Amino acid sequence: MTINRFARGAAALAGAATLAVAGGAHAQTDQQARIEALEAQLAALQKQIAEIKTATAAAPKAAPAAAPAATVSIAGGRPTIASSDGAFSATLHGVMQLDTAHYFQDKGLPAVIGNGRDLNSGSNFRRARLGVDGKFFKAFDYSILLDFGGAGTDGAGALQELFIQYNYAPFKVRVGAFAPNVGLEDAASTNGSLFAERPAISELTRGLAAADRRYALQVQTSGENWLLSAAATGGKSGDAQTFDEQQAYVARAAFAPVKAKDWIVHTGVAGGYIVTPAQSTIGGAYPLTLAERPELRVDGTTLVTTGAIDADNLRHFSGELAVQHKNLLVQGEVFDIAVERRNPAAGVSDPKFGGWYVEAGWVLTGEARRYNASTFAFDAPTIANAFDPKAGKWGSWELAARYSVLDLNHHETATLAADRVRGGEQTIWTAGVNWFPNSVTKFSLDYLDVDVDRLDPAGGAVALSQGYQAVNLRSQFAF
Repeated sequence: MTINRFARGAAALAGAATLAVAGGAHAQTDQQARIEALEAQLAALQKQIAEIKTATAAAPKAAPAAAPAATVSIAGGRPTIASSDGAFSATLHGVMQLDTAHYFQDKGLPAVIGNGRDLNSGSNFRRARLGVDGKFFKAFDYSILLDFGGAGTDGAGALQELFIQYNYAPFKVRVGAFAPNVGLEDAASTNGSLFAERPAISELTRGLAAADRRYALQVQTSGENWLLSAAATGGKSGDAQTFDEQQAYVARAAFAPVKAKDWIVHTGVAGGYIVTPAQSTIGGAYPLTLAERPELRVDGTTLVTTGAIDADNLRHFSGELAVQHKNLLVQGEVFDIAVERRNPAAGVSDPKFGGWYVEAGWVLTGEARRYNASTFAFDAPTIANAFDPKAGKWGSWELAARYSVLDLNHHETATLAADRVRGGEQTIWTAGVNWFPNSVTKFSLDYLDVDVDRLDPAGGAVALSQGYQAVNLRSQFAF
């Protein structure tokens, strides 16, 4: 029995061993199969990746994203093209100012007055300008302006303005040919001025060392209530060549102590110094002539003039004041000019001249004139109701008045002829009405009463004095 039990146990053990061996062999075969399947999947993935790489390399490259297009806009009638990032821009602008005037003069004026005896009633384009301005590389401004208008006759076309300006807040540095800042009336835009022309004393003074077409380097800085500017100036673009150009400096300081909703109070001073007048002859004269036409350019005749003064230098100084209350503006300036003669004879003094003006504008339709924060001067009023008769809108209407004095006499009755300057004294009363149908159009009708009190510079008994009246209609389109 024992042997049988042993035999049965041995047989059982042998069977278990056989089953264990068979199970291990089966498990090994299973694992190998799985490994082979994974290797096959990996090979398939590698093949797919290789095919994708090949297809990608063969496919054409996608075009780079297109740069955003430039923007085109029209604001205030001015078309502007600008880059999408605002770094570059170009704005087209133009001005048409057509004057039509009639002069009322006495007959039989003395021949010594010359062409001033019969001033030209007629028309001319006072300004006919085309230009472009804008910016480049964000921090730089530029302006290019041509003018085909003139005084008395239309011009053939001349470079009016060409400059570049670098803006580095709060400073602006400008170089080229332009009108440096030298006074309240000087800084105001002629497109929105109260009258067709600046006051005679203002126009004369700005022309000494500033004015349009002047070669200059100017630095300007300003805050909310103040402005400072200074410029070194030379000759003018388009002027005849001299042996040496004029060298001068001009500056202006303006302050607005009150800038409220209904009130603006403006004060300021300006001045200029001609260090060296233009040299007109070899080793010789440095003449300065102070002259100005009446405040109308349909006829370009000058009625008051000092004649050429051989000068070593000249300085001028002015003070400015303006008060605006809602739709009423009153402003004025006073000017003082002194010339130092070059090598004067014994008993000959250095002449002094001057003048002043006061003017006012009242906008009947209630709008206020705009106070330009970049120039610290007053521009045309904002048009609340642009002209549209169907809607009962008639634009903006304004009444204006001015009195101006220009005195170019110095010791005019002196015994010593070399000491006296009989340039004459010119006073002008002007009254006018301005109509602004919209922001780009203006019509103005002015009446001028001109009085010239002048002795004969040659010492004759006949005076060059006269008084006359004039009416002028200006038609303007400016964008």
